[in-house]
Amino acid sequence: MSHPITSLSMHRQPTELVENRVCFAGPHSELSIYDTYEQANKVSLKSDALLYCGMVTGAKVMHTRHEQNIAFMPHESFILAPKEEVFIDFPEAQLDRPTTCLTVEISQERIAQICDRMNDVNNVDGLSPIDPNKPLHTLHTQGTQQVLDRLVSDFVQNDPDRDLLVDFGVSELVTRILRHHGREAFLQFTKTMPDANGLTNALSFIEANLAHPLDIDHLSKLACMSRSRFYQAFKRHLGCTPNEYQHQRRMNVALSFLKQRRSVTEVSMELGYQSLSHFSRRFHQHFGLSPRQVQNQLN
Repeated sequence: MSHPITSLSMHRQPTELVENRVCFAGPHSELSIYDTYEQANKVSLKSDALLYCGMVTGAKVMHTRHEQNIAFMPHESFILAPKEEVFIDFPEAQLDRPTTCLTVEISQERIAQICDRMNDVNNVDGLSPIDPNKPLHTLHTQGTQQVLDRLVSDFVQNDPDRDLLVDFGVSELVTRILRHHGREAFLQFTKTMPDANGLTNALSFIEANLAHPLDIDHLSKLACMSRSRFYQAFKRHLGCTPNEYQHQRRMNVALSFLKQRRSVTEVSMELGYQSLSHFSRRFHQHFGLSPRQVQNQLN
């Protein structure tokens, strides 16, 4: 994300030392880039619409009504629900090294349109609909980072198709947010009701065997489906293939282990990687940061 943000330096001459803002309007959305040039505490941020926040450089500490002292670092995503207020500390901001983040404000109408479509596809008896306003704070994937880079470029460019490209980018960003919520909800549903249906049965087996190679034929039998029907059902509800899902779960579990201050070698072995270098490469491909970089951020 550094490239498209850095290219906007001529538009970002500071008039304020705290949360100096440059904004760009788009269809159903607005991009804002904030630079802070001095240390500050308890700076308020609030929006009438859902607010996606992404860190670019530096670090913040966020305080919401649900949780205090949330470290917000580069390559992380944070979702602020409509009308919810967050208070922000800037412990590292300096005049020659500002703390920079971006926000994308997205209209409730656009989110509702995409959410309704996803809930129709993911309809499962007993599973609650996706809630787009749920809290989210996570190290986002390299794919999400690429969407953000492209979206920033689309917002600021002078192109006859600009609004169309921005709308595509915002839709993809919203889809990724909702997919994250949907998978988390499906996983929690599976943990409480592993025998609810064939798909939850197979998902429960994958979760219990993250360190082992997948046997699709065995998973299909657990789901009481043919191999092709199992693939179709899995992709419809989880948005990816079983192998892709296992990889994503491995990466998320690895991240949670690293946040528990466990060693990279221990995490690699526990998740079934035969080579430390292979694990580190896959982690970097997924998150855009190496396991060591994540550990350094925690420190």
